[in-house]
Amino acid sequence: MKGIKVLLCFILAMALSAPMVAHAKFKVYHQKSSALYRGRLRNLYNKKVHYVKVPKKYDHVVDVSKRHQIKAIKGKRVTFTTRYILPLPGKNGQHWGNPQSIAMTHKKYMYIVYCPTKFKNRGRIVRFDTKKMDSMGVRLHPAELRDVYVKHHHKYSRLQKKLQRAIKVGPLFTTGHGQSLAYNWKNHGLYMWRDKEKAPRIPINYWGYIQHINAETLRPDHAIRFSLRSHGTRVPGGHNLTFDHAGNAYFWTFPGWGAYIFKGRIHKRSVRFRLTHQVLKRVPGTRIQSIGYNPVRKRLLLLSDASIASFPAKGLRGRGHLTNRSFEWSRFGPKREFEGIAYDGTSRGNLLVNHCPEVLQANRAY
Repeated sequence: MKGIKVLLCFILAMALSAPMVAHAKFKVYHQKSSALYRGRLRNLYNKKVHYVKVPKKYDHVVDVSKRHQIKAIKGKRVTFTTRYILPLPGKNGQHWGNPQSIAMTHKKYMYIVYCPTKFKNRGRIVRFDTKKMDSMGVRLHPAELRDVYVKHHHKYSRLQKKLQRAIKVGPLFTTGHGQSLAYNWKNHGLYMWRDKEKAPRIPINYWGYIQHINAETLRPDHAIRFSLRSHGTRVPGGHNLTFDHAGNAYFWTFPGWGAYIFKGRIHKRSVRFRLTHQVLKRVPGTRIQSIGYNPVRKRLLLLSDASIASFPAKGLRGRGHLTNRSFEWSRFGPKREFEGIAYDGTSRGNLLVNHCPEVLQANRAY
């Protein structure tokens, strides 16, 4: 009996002396007023942009250890070449699933959102230190990053261990579809929609949720819930997101008769968007995959599979003054699934694709 008491006292003493770990609570701010303003709309026939149907079958990469290219076969010329072939499998043999979106900061970090299909609306963010990886020659030997978690003779090599230290794997959390992670160039914050779906491209409800992502924990620390409704227009949140240097947020939708471009601001406890006045009659393709912002050329990019359209962001000011001449468009081959485009401060876009998950970089300003 005495031994049991001594053991209990020892356990209690150890518990009291153990460091307390504080877990910050996830706060959701409820915005009561509508977050949307809509004015008068007018159609813009942007005939430079051509509609590309989603392929019945995507082209799969045969040799996943070598660098690949995706070239523009129509429209504005550009070639994307492999920068990173992403790890497969993930850490500890985890099945990260297909990458859904990409965000980058000034020549330092690259963030990738992974959402395994079986997890349904849940995923994780993986952070890559591009500066460290590039210094290790990963760009010349892309298979090194792809196989970073593949053991040889039941152990990791010295290079693999060094490369693993350049990668941080975040925890699972509610992401929704996961196509909207974006870096705010103004306040250096990471944001994404929590666009939960009951089926592909069918939202659970009409509430919009914007999550702020903690760049260290790689999980949201607060979110804003709001409604996007105005003069008969009601939008169930967004599925893509980007920011310009002034901190303006953008996303786009396709209700069936043209592209709607939304522009707004995201604050700590509130959100405000306006539906810009020009409805783009031509969209780049069947599926809305992403939106991006080139911080050097100051252009917004609308992504569909194998098709990208762009225009100057300043053309959305006021009632808008875009014309057909404002647009650039490219169609690409082979037929890969385009997930997102991000910039690290330069004008050469970094394109995230699937069917061999990888990031490819443009050979010119694009």
